[in-house]
Amino acid sequence: MNWSDDGIILGGRRFGEGGLILDVLTRNRGRRSGLVYGGNSRRRRAQYEAGNSVSLSWTGRLEDQLGRFEVAEASKERASHVLDDAKALAAVSAVTAILRMSLDEGDVAGSAMFEATEVLLDQIEAREIWPVLYVRWELGLLSALGFGLDLEECAISGANDGLTHVSPRTGRAVRGSEAEDYVSRLLRLPSFLLSSSAPVGDEDVADGLKLTGYFLESRVFHAMNRAMPPERDRLVRRLVG
Repeated sequence: MNWSDDGIILGGRRFGEGGLILDVLTRNRGRRSGLVYGGNSRRRRAQYEAGNSVSLSWTGRLEDQLGRFEVAEASKERASHVLDDAKALAAVSAVTAILRMSLDEGDVAGSAMFEATEVLLDQIEAREIWPVLYVRWELGLLSALGFGLDLEECAISGANDGLTHVSPRTGRAVRGSEAEDYVSRLLRLPSFLLSSSAPVGDEDVADGLKLTGYFLESRVFHAMNRAMPPERDRLVRRLVG
């Protein structure tokens, strides 16, 4: 069996003396793994940096067994372009680690995130843009995995304006003014997740990361008996301290 596809490299691990088992998010086939002979050589190592976009082909005997990747030269190298930007490097690491840990082999939900991941990584050099895109990306991943938040209307009144918080129990938006008795137990909902024209400050990004992080941890990784990837924790510390 064989197929060809576009992919975003999520990481790799050594295999034997010079081989590399590569994890890739593909456009059409979800997260896939394959062996690259000689992929761990010094000459080729930079090509397989996490976050790079590549064209690749897979060959194997059975679809659910480890096959072999043939990888063309990276069409986009990203990490190497932000080596002097610790926050951007942390974002690339967080994105690829979260996808690697939250998606099973062949999980087609990953393909629903391919375009959004490319957009986010393409903007990783734009320091004033990517933190907002990153929070939106995590929100989209929750939806792709079947844990989307309902931010359309207030869970209490049904109103679709003045939404300020999200219930950690239901994942539904709430008007803080409608929930005064227990508003301290709700998660703040930054306005930029409701309107692309809303102003965004550091506190808004911090609130967004806390919101999406709560549901990633409680709904996704807890269900898989896994902890939140440490790369995500490092990114949060870089961005909000």
